[in-house]
Amino acid sequence: MPTKSEPFNLNVNGRFQFDLQPSEVQNLDLHSDGNGHHHILIDGKAYHLDDIELDYHNRHFIFRIGGNRYEVNITDHYDRLVKQLGLQKGGHQKINAVKAPMPGLVLNILVEPGQDIQKGDAIIILEAMKMENVLKSAGDGRVKAIKVQKGQPVDKGQLLIEME
Repeated sequence: MPTKSEPFNLNVNGRFQFDLQPSEVQNLDLHSDGNGHHHILIDGKAYHLDDIELDYHNRHFIFRIGGNRYEVNITDHYDRLVKQLGLQKGGHQKINAVKAPMPGLVLNILVEPGQDIQKGDAIIILEAMKMENVLKSAGDGRVKAIKVQKGQPVDKGQLLIEME
């Protein structure tokens, strides 16, 4: 997890970039109804937010606020370092582990050992920052072992599901 001095970089609609400190993220007042509708309070002003597409693995989000569509890509210090070093992964591949993309609480596990999954399949639901986040498989594989339990808190990068 980035240290307190390392900001997240947000790119909005491919035109606007700004940094957001981790402490600012923790202070967001966000409430979800669980059906893709959220209410967020920023600087004393309330906004209604609707999910369109949430890709937590790639940190790519599309949502609508007040009738306007926003596409947001988020990078942290480690993402920028990987890109700078030219270590990005490419192509379609079989996965061998599913790790938590953010700290949170395991709300539901949607797969079981022995189950075959494909890229894009919903596999686990985490609650983070008062939002339910459906984690989807980044590739194909078979569930070997589930390393967490429903109701368990997890850290960013923690192994959730072992694949074979």
